[in-house]
Amino acid sequence: MSSEEIKLNVEKALDEIRPFLQSDGGDISLLSIEDDKLVRVQLEGACTSCSVNQMTLKSGVEMTIKKHAPQIEQVINVE
Repeated sequence: MSSEEIKLNVEKALDEIRPFLQSDGGDISLLSIEDDKLVRVQLEGACTSCSVNQMTLKSGVEMTIKKHAPQIEQVINVE
């Protein structure tokens, strides 16, 4: 899978999870994809102060991204 295909798949994954975040007053932006393995995102709105945002990041965002782009190894939130 090319870097461009990975980016498209990561964007597709974020589009899939975005409505759930927005329903709670939050959102997410893709900042970068490094070495086709590491995704940097930024949680926004209510997600920045939410006490379970790390759980959302790992069990929601990372899992959804890995479903669409299995070569992704880690998703990191940049505050």
